[in-house]
Amino acid sequence: MNQPEIKYLKDYKPSNYLINETHLKFELNESKTRVTANLNIVANPANRENNTLVLDGNNLKLLSIKIDNKEISNTDFIVNENQLIIDDAPEKFVLETVVEINPEANTSLEGLYKSGEVFCTQCEATGFRKITYYIDRPDVMSSYTVKIIADRQKYPVILSNGDKVESGDISDTQHFAIWKDPFKKPCYLFALVAGDLASIKDIYITKSQRKVSLEIYAFKQDIDKCHYAMQAVKDSMKWDEDRFGLEYDLDTFMIVAVPDFNAGAMENKGLNIFNTKYIMASDRTATDKDFELVQSVVGHEYFHNWTGDRVTCRDWFQLSLKEGLTVFRDQEFTSDLNSRDVKRIDDVRIIRSAQFAEDASPMSHPIRPESYIEMNNFYTVTVYHKGAEIIRMIHTLLGEEGFQKGMKLYFVRHDGQAVTCDDFVNAMADANNRDFSLFKRWYAQSGTPSIRVAQNYDAENQIYSLILEQTTPPTADQKEKQALHIPVSIGLITPEGENIEEQVIELTEQKQTYTFENITAKPVASLFRDFSAPVKVEHERAESELLHIVKYDNNAFNRWDSLQQLATKMILNNADVDTEFLNAFKSILHDKDLDKALISDALMIPTESTIAEAMPTIMVDDIVNSRKKIMNQLADKLKDDWLAVYQQCNDNKLYSLSAEQIAKRKLKGVCLSYLMNASDQSQGAKLAQQLFDNADNMTDQQTAFSALLKSNDKQIRDNAINEFYNHWKHEDLVVNKWLLSQAQISDGSALDIVKGLVNHPAYNAKNPNKVYSLIGGFGANFSQYHRKDGLGYAFMADTVLELDKFNHQVAARMARNLMSWKRYDSDRQAMMKDALEKIKASNPSKNVFEIVSKSLEL
Repeated sequence: MNQPEIKYLKDYKPSNYLINETHLKFELNESKTRVTANLNIVANPANRENNTLVLDGNNLKLLSIKIDNKEISNTDFIVNENQLIIDDAPEKFVLETVVEINPEANTSLEGLYKSGEVFCTQCEATGFRKITYYIDRPDVMSSYTVKIIADRQKYPVILSNGDKVESGDISDTQHFAIWKDPFKKPCYLFALVAGDLASIKDIYITKSQRKVSLEIYAFKQDIDKCHYAMQAVKDSMKWDEDRFGLEYDLDTFMIVAVPDFNAGAMENKGLNIFNTKYIMASDRTATDKDFELVQSVVGHEYFHNWTGDRVTCRDWFQLSLKEGLTVFRDQEFTSDLNSRDVKRIDDVRIIRSAQFAEDASPMSHPIRPESYIEMNNFYTVTVYHKGAEIIRMIHTLLGEEGFQKGMKLYFVRHDGQAVTCDDFVNAMADANNRDFSLFKRWYAQSGTPSIRVAQNYDAENQIYSLILEQTTPPTADQKEKQALHIPVSIGLITPEGENIEEQVIELTEQKQTYTFENITAKPVASLFRDFSAPVKVEHERAESELLHIVKYDNNAFNRWDSLQQLATKMILNNADVDTEFLNAFKSILHDKDLDKALISDALMIPTESTIAEAMPTIMVDDIVNSRKKIMNQLADKLKDDWLAVYQQCNDNKLYSLSAEQIAKRKLKGVCLSYLMNASDQSQGAKLAQQLFDNADNMTDQQTAFSALLKSNDKQIRDNAINEFYNHWKHEDLVVNKWLLSQAQISDGSALDIVKGLVNHPAYNAKNPNKVYSLIGGFGANFSQYHRKDGLGYAFMADTVLELDKFNHQVAARMARNLMSWKRYDSDRQAMMKDALEKIKASNPSKNVFEIVSKSLEL
């Protein structure tokens, strides 16, 4: 293939034309939808380099084109594969284009497409150009008036952004609706939905006493699963008013749930479109984790109304401006409504297992990338989750009051604008009279900083010294690194267990020393409390110090983290479980004063992928065998304890979503998992079967199913697989759990099982959720995806090539499973490289090409 074009941040220029008003008319048809666009276009005084108007357009059939209501000659414009070009365009004019598109043939799930029997859209990042010719970039903001004409019987519900201003019948078979969004927005926030959908409706009264109509739409058989999401909408609106002072601005807020969606959800102004996975939840079909995700994702998309819609990105390199900030906001929302400590642990697990791995990969990039081939490849854990950590560091440095001052100034300056990451940081700095010029390096520098810790205690003068030294290793995209501005939340713990000197210190140079006076005995330092910066810490410390933190630290995150460090050391050293660690584990398991959800997190030893990030060369077999040994020893040595706590938690109380009941179900699952890791599985298998047979909620059902799949008895496993499927085969989202659970079976049968499921009626490669569950689930199966014979890699390569025929985004996501090949042992390197070269040689899409070509560059 020809080398795809690379886009660079340094080449940014404002558009030479702007679109003040956008008037669209859709005449919906499954294979021949007609789109008429009337665009009020004006020259942009910020860029008058030339009068050539370039409109983006992909897979469009141009039927007519007019300027100021006059047909223009074929010699006055050029249409190529991706653009409509008009030379010498006027300074101010109305452009009318009529195009025809084929939604039912659009398997990319970008632009206007069919999800089942429903028309829907996905325009971020560059999907709008698959709908009509347009200046498809986020800094071109326009007001929208949209008329939709559709078959009344097939598509009784027709929706778009903003508020509905008119509707009615056109004929016996067709009807129309006109939607007007008064707020200027970029075209990536456009949305349209048409279908035979059921709805639930509610009202929210804003803090200024405005009445907002809340509407959630889904397929009729699923609408009863949307009530929890409706409550989450109301909770989100109230939280944003209370915590950030931000009020909703339209008369209507709508959500539509569709089963075919590349991402999780989309924040289109006033009309959010959701993957069904993140909107539908009932106790029968959703786990406690699913409920939490619904609440979180509903919050995330709603919070975009201000941080993403009202203030948007100047260009796509600034994506973290809206996504990092909004992930931080949804994390805070979940933390305020649930357990802050548990949420923090969950978020840090993502950073340590996925984001640190991305930093060390060929796709390493700063949260504000310098270049890209395909923007969809940069909707990453770095841009989103590391981006949120960088916002959190600003919050740590300024405190809640200072952060809110910065937010207020940000909106005063930039409401209604498309801006940059620098604009956000400047607002934070200016509102608080702080110099954040050094802090901005976080936006431009990739990689994971490593902090080397040394300490000294002067007993005679009672002075404790802490020496911190930062380095960031070279990454694939950047060889030279600079010192960063790093907030370090610390406390000192006395030998008696008292927490003193709790504060935030700031590391701004490569190496700094901090002294603490009047320290009467050598303390144990509790560093980076609550993971105050996304860094790795190199701190050689005795097991006794870590156990001291586990016992006495008043920071729950660092207690958890110290136990994780102890477990990681044992696994890396292939050691046995020692008495001190076992006693600490047992003490936490039986701690009546500790939140059971926190107990569960403390007792889950690090995953294989997290441990892998602590190794210069990832030795798969060593990690798998050593971790399994530790699990087996903990299971056997504490078998009676796991059983006792399981029975305490399995109290047969009526199901509820209370924090107490959720925590009990979580701990019950941890205990059952350990019982199934014991050398004698009989007790665990018996309990798992009882729970499987009698579960009155999906959390218990899934817990039991996962436990039964750990059985060494193939008959037990097969019975559970068949019974689960036969019971739930009509519930699409539950079937995805069935696929995922089998993809993650940890013995040598996993690949054959996955290959068999590819041909099962429950699997559909054109549905992203199915692919993420089965293929993505297998890619995350550390021991079986990385099997010694390389067949896991070969299977992944073949699957990527198949997916790339119809959905480039999903194919590129799966190709990421091969990109870190250089980090493994030489045999696995060779096999992963072969898989990548096979994909590259097959003339892949630019989405997949970017992943594999960057992977092979190293």
